[in-house]
Amino acid sequence: MVVAFARLIPQLSRSSPPPTAAEIHELISSPATDLIVATDGDDILGALTLVVFRIPTGIRGWIEDVVVDGSARGRGVGEALTQFALELARSKGAKTVDLTSRPSREAANRLYQRAGFVERDTNVYRFTQEP
Repeated sequence: MVVAFARLIPQLSRSSPPPTAAEIHELISSPATDLIVATDGDDILGALTLVVFRIPTGIRGWIEDVVVDGSARGRGVGEALTQFALELARSKGAKTVDLTSRPSREAANRLYQRAGFVERDTNVYRFTQEP
């Protein structure tokens, strides 16, 4: 899995290094996260992370770090990953599932709209912790 993420993460982010084996283990060991992968035999074609958590207004889901290998794009991998994540979130009681996607990721945005996601009129803020 480390090798697959070393190939996939640069396709998702130029500024984030691929996770180490220990980080992948921590991710899949966390009760709040599910790492969902799409495979073709032994090859990992894509992945996403589903986070499900309770807040005062209910159980919510969040999809992060959706990535499909360039060689597998256009073959329904992203759609399959997304649908699986939505079903899993539903089974865990999530009232809503959110995600963000850059406007420049046109194919991804079309996929999310086809899947039933609706663009929200909201601001997204990020605070970066100093090391």
